[in-house]
Amino acid sequence: MQKFQRIRWFVFLVLLQVLVLNNVHINHYATPLFYIYFILKIDSNIGRKNLMLWAFALGFCIDMFSNTPGMNAAASVLLAFCRPLLLRSHILRGSPEVFEPGVRAMGFSHFLRYALTGTLIHVGALDMLDAFSFVHIRILLFSIVSDVLMTLFCIVCVEMVRRKK
Repeated sequence: MQKFQRIRWFVFLVLLQVLVLNNVHINHYATPLFYIYFILKIDSNIGRKNLMLWAFALGFCIDMFSNTPGMNAAASVLLAFCRPLLLRSHILRGSPEVFEPGVRAMGFSHFLRYALTGTLIHVGALDMLDAFSFVHIRILLFSIVSDVLMTLFCIVCVEMVRRKK
């Protein structure tokens, strides 16, 4: 992904999340957190510091518009920190050194596992920070599972559309 295209995706995903997806709730639980697609799709050769800066900026922008002080930024930075390990564990051995993670480069099953693991890390951290308690553990777990499923559904749909181009 080139710099200009990366900035366009950044702005588009922040606006989409803030203006549309933050208002989508199924039974007050399932909210798609599609903005993490940006972190998952950045080229594999980006340095960890740059990736964490992009993730912090993304989470901070979402936090500013969502009135969630630091929660999205913290969860996004955690995902960015874990992403190199996720990529190493989910790519095929014969894959090129530099690639953009996706169905084309990784195959559907590897990308699905990569996206599922990354989404679970991000959503788990975000929902636990939001709840800040394990008193209502069933509600917390239901919230995590529903948010992960909604987010993963959005990511897979967009990835399938982008793959056909």
